Amino acid sequence: MAEINQQLIAERLQISRATVSRCFTNHPGINPVTRARVFQVAAEIGYAHLEMRTTSTKKKVAKMTFGVLICSDEEEYYRTDYQNPSEQILAGVTECSHLNGASVEVHLVDPKARRLADPSYFKIEKLRRRWNGLLLVYPFPDSVLDQLSPLIPLVSLVEQFDHTGIDCVDVDHYKGISAAVEHLTERGHKKIGFFTRRYQVEASWSFRRYAAFMEKMVRLRLPVSSKDIINVFPARERNEEESIDYAAERTRAGVTAWVCAADHQAYDLVRGLRARGISVPEMVSVTGFDGIEAPADCPELATIQIPFREIGATGTQRLVERIKKRFGSTQHVLIDCPFKPGATVGPAPKLK
Repeated sequence: MAEINQQLIAERLQISRATVSRCFTNHPGINPVTRARVFQVAAEIGYAHLEMRTTSTKKKVAKMTFGVLICSDEEEYYRTDYQNPSEQILAGVTECSHLNGASVEVHLVDPKARRLADPSYFKIEKLRRRWNGLLLVYPFPDSVLDQLSPLIPLVSLVEQFDHTGIDCVDVDHYKGISAAVEHLTERGHKKIGFFTRRYQVEASWSFRRYAAFMEKMVRLRLPVSSKDIINVFPARERNEEESIDYAAERTRAGVTAWVCAADHQAYDLVRGLRARGISVPEMVSVTGFDGIEAPADCPELATIQIPFREIGATGTQRLVERIKKRFGSTQHVLIDCPFKPGATVGPAPKLK
């Protein structure tokens, strides 16, 4: 078995040993995304020296340790066809943590796990006992939140939970979706559908974006047919291929634009529609929500840009405050998310 040290981290990430060392000494020239990746691999392989060194002569104080749990299966998390937003989130987390003299430990947990006694959580139980606070990335099952919230200060990043005692830093979903719909209507689109997909853990962010879509359409007095809503109750939930088949069918029936709940959904939809003979944006327009980089085989998406790095930093600072005032009032912080035009939106096609 390879020795667990900084050289192993460097080999895993294909970077120099010196770069890894500078990450742990908080060198100002290190890219925050690189630092986040180093810390994540360090946590995964069990390299425990995440403390920031200092030459300060000031009296030493007890350092805090923040846990970061990412609720995602490994296959989904390590996909290479899409940019992973959590990299930018972790960049913000590590920057703010170091400013507060805190160390960070990052772990993936199984979305199917429903209790802390599950192996996915049990393997980090000893670590959790020394964490001062915990940051949550992506949706978590309610049963896990019920068990975690009495044990440790919690802040959720890019996900709002209907649960007391959990702070949240997220984006203003309505402003983002509103800007996307306005952009489409300015190009002449009136028959607009909403597209999302199923997840292992119920994604409330998807529901919030759907609610924002419906509110904006109502405000604009634009009718929405239940037939043009995909994978949101009461519509029937479909698998990925069935969903795209149905979106193609509804496009041929007159839908001229699709608002997708996330960028990865939108890129999958663009690919799927093209494979079915429907060109984007000539025959139908597509918008997303996230602001991730476009895959090599797709055009630049018209999307809402989430400031992931800012969310990571703001959420970490909120966790520091929550630790100091354990039983203060819960706060939800919403950050603006600008709309970015792209190559997947064109004028509404003329009806034949």
